[in-house]
Amino acid sequence: MIKRRDLLVGGAAMATAGMAASAGGAVAQTQTSTGKPPFVLVHGTWHGGWVWRDVKARLEAAGHKVFTPTCTGCGEREHLTSPDVGLDIHITDIANVLRFNELEDVILVGHSYSGLTITGAADREKDRIRRIVFFDALVPRDGVMSAVTRDAGTGEYPDWWKAREEKFVDGYQMKLWDEYPVEMLVPETETDHIARLKKLITTHPARQWTDELVLENGGWEGLNPAFIHCIGQKYRMSSPRMVGPAKGPGWTYI
Repeated sequence: MIKRRDLLVGGAAMATAGMAASAGGAVAQTQTSTGKPPFVLVHGTWHGGWVWRDVKARLEAAGHKVFTPTCTGCGEREHLTSPDVGLDIHITDIANVLRFNELEDVILVGHSYSGLTITGAADREKDRIRRIVFFDALVPRDGVMSAVTRDAGTGEYPDWWKAREEKFVDGYQMKLWDEYPVEMLVPETETDHIARLKKLITTHPARQWTDELVLENGGWEGLNPAFIHCIGQKYRMSSPRMVGPAKGPGWTYI
């Protein structure tokens, strides 16, 4: 059983590494000296590349090269936030990691609402991706191309989003602690992890949730997509809206 807190303690590493091996078959070997595919791990809302620390260590110990970029306005790049930072900039962040590191045969992994980000990055750099993995992440598809969907008739945002907007810092920075308890991430008994989260979690640019994803090359289609569904949560399990088509044909569902 994989729980969402395992993202913080490294339990996702072996699941994703196992899928990397199963995706090998007819695909050319990566450029890394170990002959194992590189990973690009993309954090979810309010986090940064730091959240993958333990997962990265395990994957590197298994011989993989691992990149854990932080998207603009988050983590150690929080100082770059602005009202203009949104989904397109986050997609560019990740696409540039793929491009400028000259990566090939990549296992591209995204957590939570970075499912939108990794799909956009894969759409731009499709030839570099061996497999795309949604770690309890939103799977974009027709009708669900943003984290917050406007009403089809009125074009209005839902009431729950409007209520959140009233609490945004400077009108555009979302705060995790305004909406969720710490149990959303780890059990309240894990005091060391909680202290780390309280220290490192930052605000998040709201446009990453409201911008609509635009695809030109099919996004995750044809990239041997996989979904890891975290279970056993005591607070807000991932909804069917997140999973979407991932239980259907052409997907690996764990």
